[in-house]
Amino acid sequence: MEIISRIDIAKMICARIESQSAELQLQFSSSKDAIGYCFLDDLLPEDFAKQLYSVFPKPHEMVLKKSIREDKYVAAQMNQYHPLLEETIYAFQDKKVVELIGKICGIESAIPDENLYAGGLSGMAHKQFLNPHLDNSHDKDRERWRVLNLLYYVTPDWEESYGGNLELWPNGLKEKQITVHSKFNRLAIMATHNHSLHSVSPVTFDGFRCCISNYYFSKTPLLETDTFHVTSFRGRPENAISDLILQCDTFLRMAIRKIFKKGIKENPHVYKKEN
Repeated sequence: MEIISRIDIAKMICARIESQSAELQLQFSSSKDAIGYCFLDDLLPEDFAKQLYSVFPKPHEMVLKKSIREDKYVAAQMNQYHPLLEETIYAFQDKKVVELIGKICGIESAIPDENLYAGGLSGMAHKQFLNPHLDNSHDKDRERWRVLNLLYYVTPDWEESYGGNLELWPNGLKEKQITVHSKFNRLAIMATHNHSLHSVSPVTFDGFRCCISNYYFSKTPLLETDTFHVTSFRGRPENAISDLILQCDTFLRMAIRKIFKKGIKENPHVYKKEN
């Protein structure tokens, strides 16, 4: 299999985004008062997107994160996997791609994350989920604000009814969520701030939903009212007991971070590159 460089992949991404930039800008601006988001189908040539799926690691090759908060597989140590995946991830960090997406979302000087802190690859199998939550407000060194979440889905023929879809809760858990189908070859972009509550619906199909993700950061927060917070989970509306437990869990972890600014231990979900 020919390995296409991140430079060439970035050119394809830019060409597709530029062709739909006005529509994407309209999507994002019309939703930014709550949770700004937009999505674009057919991001990359279909055959290339299918190649990404064909080399995506199997569940046993990834790290399982399973708790009351979430149940999913993740991977960030990209040199352990097929090089085409690493080239694609870093294509989203190309300067022109970052500037283009930043312009669409009204964000100046967005900064990609070469460490892939909480980014990289993720996969979900039958019954796996990600509960409603706010992403950690900062990068791994607590120096920059997280402002955008980029999710690129690469599982062919993944139906919306299979679950594993991005859910946005702009009006809180008491109101109905917005569902963004994790459709094959779709790029979803969402703002991250103190009110960007989101989740991934439980997978109801015997398959494996695959996603390539990146975060962009900034020296300033997206909203003036944003404050530091750890990843803050809630229970789904139908799970009141889980919701109470998760709110207590967030309270305790925030208390710890007031004492230990960068946490007690290093988050292992980063790409540790050889010098």
